[in-house]
Amino acid sequence: MSDEKFAGRREDLRLVTGRGSYTADMDASGQAAACFVRSDRAHAKIVRINAEEARAAPSVLAVLTGADAVAAGWKGLPAMAFFKGVGGATLRVPPRYALAHDRVRFVGEPVAVVIAETQYIAQDAAELIAIEYEELPVLVEAADAIAAEAVRVHEGIPGNLAFHYEYGNRQAAEDAIAAAARVVRVELRAQRISGNPMEPKSCAASYDPAGDTFELYVPSQGTTDLKNALSEITGLPTERFRIHSVDVGGGFGVRNELYPEFLAAMLAARKTGRVVKWTGTRSETISGDHHGRGADLAGELAIDRDGRFVGLRVEWLVNLGAFCSNAGPLINTISSPTSSAISLYNVPAIYGRHRLVFTTTTPTTAYRGAGRPNVSYLWERLVEEAAAATGIDSVELRRRNILRKEMFPMRTPTNSNYDSADPPHLLTTALQAADWSGFAPRRKEAARRGKLRGIGLAMFLEPSGGTGKEQVEIRVESGGRLSMYANAGPSGQGHETVFPTIVANVLGIPADKIALRYNDTAAPKLAGTGSFGSRSLISHGSALQTAAKEIVEKGRKLAAAQLEVAPSDVSFEHGEYSVAGTDLRIGLQTLLERKWNEPAHPLDTNTIIDLAHAFPSGAHVAEVEIDPETGELAVVNYVAVDDCGTVYNHTLVEGQLHGGVMQGLGQAVGERIVYDPESGQLLSGSFMDYFMPRAEDLPRITLIDCGVPSPANPLGAKGTGEAGATGSVPALANAVLDALKTAGVRKLDMPYTPDRVWQALRHSEQNRAAHQR
Repeated sequence: MSDEKFAGRREDLRLVTGRGSYTADMDASGQAAACFVRSDRAHAKIVRINAEEARAAPSVLAVLTGADAVAAGWKGLPAMAFFKGVGGATLRVPPRYALAHDRVRFVGEPVAVVIAETQYIAQDAAELIAIEYEELPVLVEAADAIAAEAVRVHEGIPGNLAFHYEYGNRQAAEDAIAAAARVVRVELRAQRISGNPMEPKSCAASYDPAGDTFELYVPSQGTTDLKNALSEITGLPTERFRIHSVDVGGGFGVRNELYPEFLAAMLAARKTGRVVKWTGTRSETISGDHHGRGADLAGELAIDRDGRFVGLRVEWLVNLGAFCSNAGPLINTISSPTSSAISLYNVPAIYGRHRLVFTTTTPTTAYRGAGRPNVSYLWERLVEEAAAATGIDSVELRRRNILRKEMFPMRTPTNSNYDSADPPHLLTTALQAADWSGFAPRRKEAARRGKLRGIGLAMFLEPSGGTGKEQVEIRVESGGRLSMYANAGPSGQGHETVFPTIVANVLGIPADKIALRYNDTAAPKLAGTGSFGSRSLISHGSALQTAAKEIVEKGRKLAAAQLEVAPSDVSFEHGEYSVAGTDLRIGLQTLLERKWNEPAHPLDTNTIIDLAHAFPSGAHVAEVEIDPETGELAVVNYVAVDDCGTVYNHTLVEGQLHGGVMQGLGQAVGERIVYDPESGQLLSGSFMDYFMPRAEDLPRITLIDCGVPSPANPLGAKGTGEAGATGSVPALANAVLDALKTAGVRKLDMPYTPDRVWQALRHSEQNRAAHQR
């Protein structure tokens, strides 16, 4: 663990002084501008597109439609589909081209693109394009899309069912439920929300006909994945794509996708021979960026006479939107729901059934937490319902059923390998820090002020890291400086600060002599992938530390030769090689700075490591007050106790936790994508209608580190980027419902907006009055 004083992030000076390099900052000589014409309806056949007037407009270079996209011969956008469903079935992935062809399937889908000399000319020309549509039935909800009489969103996919997935042991779970002393059931909605990164979706593309190569500037969480996807779509080798992604203004999962606009810009660059640039508006971001969450959740928890959990049955109905995003099917099946299915509870029998459904809405994908908040939300509401049904205090019920430290590492009923955790310690620490036992007087005091006060606890465990391999390279530059090459492109995590520090601590040299070169087009081709799923420190950090240790060993041999002793006689400490009992010594920095008569520096190192999952966990407590006269909600206290494994920079970890909690708060109290159920029109397409949480919505957060080092990676690290969202969603839900139950409200779905809370309170009041009559 690093205890050194935090001196700030190295990247901050560049970013806060306006010297960041975002996609919109890319300006090339002679570049052209793109403007997209988007569908203004949710579902319709494209009868005719008249673009002749636009093509004839002055300074317009080209107009492309879906016919041009199909004629290019490129495949549709891919989706991760290596896993099997019920009966060995595979995911149904309908073709999705750069521009809509024959049919539009959601409001905001790109239908045509105009390329012109300037942005304003492109916008004016776009308004000259006339599109004739034939309306088709609209399907906004997944439940409506799987109805027997529902229209098919894609002709070849009956019932609009993209995938039917099962996990666990169905018979064991049903037997446990049948024999249980009590069974509780919960039905919840994880509403659809928008990722809304600071940086709008944008791109710039160029094409070199001599080499049949493309250059692409995009905001991305992983350029390796984009290259692989582009290769699959076009049939060209990955070497034909140079992707630039330097500073990324927020990722959150929605920037780990290849979007159709990128393909359209590439086609336009190839057709016009110009660099083609497009920067989306906020409305285009909200309507066209893949959304998050969007699932109806149901669970049944079986409990024996002693209050022990004996079985769990889960069902998700997932709204995929009109197409498969790259990650959407994965995060709603084998990723989070299966790998963390039992959360932190010792339940022996579990069965899950997930149906992924196409609708006429924007596609959904990973969003901070990527399925994890759904798992913890359902689990923690089930525990609260079980406490109410059995009469056992909810804290005591958790104590009886949480996993114990000595049970780790363990294999779960869904074949996950939990690496390490200490759930009882997390629970005890959170309760003490939140003064759980002193809540009753605080509730009474709030009642005297006319407020409803509630407290909510949530425990969780989530997967982080991943499987496969990660490769890095460290090169010695002039003056003995080091350049580290990795696939880890940051979007706010502080990679440029923490990764050099990890390597510097191993090598015993100043961190300011080491620079991270991520997404560098001059870098070697490296195995592995980008930054998502709380994996960066586990994967890239571990690989860089391993590479640094290899440099130390290479240096030992060089030092031995210089000191004329055997390598076994040379020890290394604090950046210096020495021979015990002598005054022989030489610094690693000296070896780095020395000019060697070799093509490459002998300390250059390329390393590849195997990866494994780690499982961070936590216990969060939220306390809220509600004004029953207005329905307005205030979070008055928040405690987050987290096991992130070994922490290498507490300030950066705290920043990640704050960000995650804030996004969980947004989901809990206000964020929601709303479509008109009749027309499929997006009703929350700008910040006039879409809620975004602000600093004033969250009090100071108490963060407590209770890390248990992971044995699954060399750093002992676990993920932290998604923990805040995974813990805050259920903690806030439990707190709000604890406050509302004192007024007779037993059920209310997120988001807990003032209007929804007020309506629930009025409805409860009317029911009580009617019952009394």
